[in-house]
Amino acid sequence: MSVNVNRSVSDQFYRYKMPRLIITEKLTGKGNGIKTVIVNMVDVAKALNRPPTYPTKFFGCELGAQTQFDSKNDRYIVNGSHEANKLQDMLDGFIRKFVLCSECDNPETDLACGNRGMLDTRHKLCTFILKNPPESGSASVKKEKEKKNRKKDKENGSGSGEAGNHEHIDAPEAVDGDDDDEDWAEETTEEAQRRRMEEISDHAKNLTLSEDLEKPLEERVNLFYNFVKQKKESGTIDGADKEILAEAERLDVKAMGPLILSELLFDVNIREQVKKYKRHFLRFCHNNKKAQKYLLGGFECVVKLHQVQLLSRVPIILKDLYDADLVDEDVIFAWAEKVSKKYVSKELAKEIHAKAAPFVKWLKEAEEESEGSEEEEEEDDENVEVVYSSSARELKVETVKPETPEKEEDDIDIDAI
Repeated sequence: MSVNVNRSVSDQFYRYKMPRLIITEKLTGKGNGIKTVIVNMVDVAKALNRPPTYPTKFFGCELGAQTQFDSKNDRYIVNGSHEANKLQDMLDGFIRKFVLCSECDNPETDLACGNRGMLDTRHKLCTFILKNPPESGSASVKKEKEKKNRKKDKENGSGSGEAGNHEHIDAPEAVDGDDDDEDWAEETTEEAQRRRMEEISDHAKNLTLSEDLEKPLEERVNLFYNFVKQKKESGTIDGADKEILAEAERLDVKAMGPLILSELLFDVNIREQVKKYKRHFLRFCHNNKKAQKYLLGGFECVVKLHQVQLLSRVPIILKDLYDADLVDEDVIFAWAEKVSKKYVSKELAKEIHAKAAPFVKWLKEAEEESEGSEEEEEEDDENVEVVYSSSARELKVETVKPETPEKEEDDIDIDAI
């Protein structure tokens, strides 16, 4: 029974038809369980004008199952037990992504309506397609003829004299002498060569993108770490905030970005470095609470590396992060409520939280007071200095005479960057 290639079209006279999938299940005796054999995958793929390996591999990607191809015997297998209706619905997804034209919604993406569209290169099938490009028309025709010849040999008997052993020679098609000669040579102009190099480069980028996204999280984090490290060692880190963000997004590790940046950009001089690299961290932390949590984890790691110098300065460093708009109040409060050994030992985490307690208490009180007197507090902020007393273990608010104001760094509007 045939169905419309685009099953969202209900027109019974729709000219693009394909056979409905037919499957059988095979129980192997080698401990590999049940395998689903797609009996007519060759006929379905022919109707879609795609190699049969593509939809089979698509099923494997979507189901998380291994696939097997036996092109000589036209056997295409997906490991596991799968219903025909489920695979048919999944085939619709393959057709939408890799067969239908995005402009005319018809399966004419070889001879097409003239529109050019882009594939979603994040799908794992794209990697398979790039590594296994479709054969040219002449190659597929040749294979088809070879199959027919083998079938004829079997029917006639391959060992019955010359008739069974002769080679099949395909005569060339007649050539119309009136046709104009065409130049089939490849363009060799500089512009043509440049275009070809750009196409190759684009394919390579897409392939690299797909391969990187398939890697485990740990490998992707290491790739990002090495990228930032290279920027730092080359002396281009200061103006590379946009590139660093783009690389994190490419590798899908944006939330973890502040943790890596903390390790590479912070040391014993963390207070000055918070100001220097504020823009870099804002790219990740602005309106991103998960990234802010990773930043606090990175902060703990830096304290661990420079415990002697930084442990007593924990509250003032936290205030620097807060003043730079890198961490929101609710994120700090949530962090303060639970001591975690995710980044440092339990003992050190307790010490860090104990040192941070006066700042957290001050922040809560300041938040409560700000609800009733925001304007008054803004006026007094310039004359207030927060001083940490290690003996009293509390924050004291002292009024100081304002010094000659220095030109402060303009506030950064992350949306305008």
